Amino acid sequence: MFEVLVYMFENYFESDIHPDHDTLSKELFAAGFDQDDINGAVDWYNVLEAMADAGVSHAGHCGFRIYSEAEINKINTDSLSFMMFLEQAKVLTSAQRELVIDRAMALSQTEIGLDEVRWITLMVLWNQDRASDYLFVEDAMFNDNRSTLH
Repeated sequence: MFEVLVYMFENYFESDIHPDHDTLSKELFAAGFDQDDINGAVDWYNVLEAMADAGVSHAGHCGFRIYSEAEINKINTDSLSFMMFLEQAKVLTSAQRELVIDRAMALSQTEIGLDEVRWITLMVLWNQDRASDYLFVEDAMFNDNRSTLH
C-alpha cells in the first residue's frame, strides 16, 4: 500500500491533480498496483485530508509525548528521532507529529522505517502548504551532493 501512496503523491497530488476515485483506481490498476492496495491507499489519504480539514493538524502544542508500546514496536527508533528533530527544528508541530504517527500506524506494514516517515511527513506538510520548510531541512540533512571544503 505504501508504494501506491508514494506513486499517488508523485504523480497526482504534488501536481495538484485530484482525479475522482474511479479514475484514480483505474489508472493505478493500469500502472500495475493491486486493487486492495489501491483502496487502502485512497482510504489512507482520505483520512489524512479529513483530519487536516478538521483542524487536527493545527491544534495546540503538547509538552511531552510518551509513545505507546504498539507505536514503539511499529515505528523504528530512527523514525521517532527524526520526528523529534523536526519538531525541535519547528518544521513539525506536535499536532502534525500526531498526524504523522496516526498515519504511520494506519499503514499495514509491521515496521515503519525512516523512508516511510519521511514520505508521510512530506504528505502531511504538503497537504497543509508547509512542504517547503520540510524540503529545506530534508535537503540539508540527506543531500549526498554536499560541497567539499578544501
